[in-house]
Amino acid sequence: MASNICLHFVVSGTVQGVCFRAFTRHAAKQLNLTGWVKNLENGNVEILACGNDASLAIFKQQVTQGPTYATVDTVQCEPFPWEDHVGFKII
Repeated sequence: MASNICLHFVVSGTVQGVCFRAFTRHAAKQLNLTGWVKNLENGNVEILACGNDASLAIFKQQVTQGPTYATVDTVQCEPFPWEDHVGFKII
């Protein structure tokens, strides 16, 4: 049985100005994940995604690839305490 978890991501590379946040939100919604995504001042993108472990594994693969015009250099990912969110927001 799948368990509900949250993962915190920091994605670096060419990930701002290339629809990365919209791509992330779409992927999360398709996988029934909740949470948020936002740009950081240093050019990285931060994500908190919560849901079942199987969906989060797929989500991580998608984030690692990114949208067409993005170049993902690194993805830092670590477990995060469970949080209840309504939907998946771009903030």
